[in-house]
Amino acid sequence: MQDKGWWLGAALSGAVVVMAGAFGAHALEGQLAPRLATAFETGVRYQAWHTLALLAVLASRVTTPLAGQRLTMGLWAAGMLCFSGSLYAMALTGLGGLGMITPFGGMLLIAGWLALAFCVIRAPRG
Repeated sequence: MQDKGWWLGAALSGAVVVMAGAFGAHALEGQLAPRLATAFETGVRYQAWHTLALLAVLASRVTTPLAGQRLTMGLWAAGMLCFSGSLYAMALTGLGGLGMITPFGGMLLIAGWLALAFCVIRAPRG
């Protein structure tokens, strides 16, 4: 299977999304300050969307592998880890300093989308 590691990573990220969403909705309900609860929910939402985007790129690679797709996926993976991971950690620990990592993760996510655009621009016509 092509990109087996990426498929595994996407599957595990999807599992984490469901677990984090359930944890946030049930175990954390009423336990966090509203600002921290919102941060946790934002982490779940961004991880979910980027996991789906990762799956879409992986699926497209089956028939149309393009130069730069792995860079796109790597940027998204790092971005999810930094963006969503820092929001999860901040919400669960209350350590506001972790919020300094979040914008860096957001920049990685944006860079992934720009890398994908570059892949499309460079793709042969067909």
